[in-house]
Amino acid sequence: MPEVAEPLRYRLITGPDDAEFCARVSSLLDQGYRLHGSPAVTFDGLRVIAAQALVLAEVSDADADRTATG
Repeated sequence: MPEVAEPLRYRLITGPDDAEFCARVSSLLDQGYRLHGSPAVTFDGLRVIAAQALVLAEVSDADADRTATG
């Protein structure tokens, strides 16, 4: 996969529903992403596989105006 110069605005994280998956999602939340929609889960015959969409939080123009005016 090519290296990305700037953070992606959208990420879909998938993997076994375990502590490592939760740590990956938590790390993205710490980087300014927010959850987008509900997680999805399925069973592959051996384990539960989870998917979670995340989007990079952006300050809207209205929020920026409120912050600037105090």
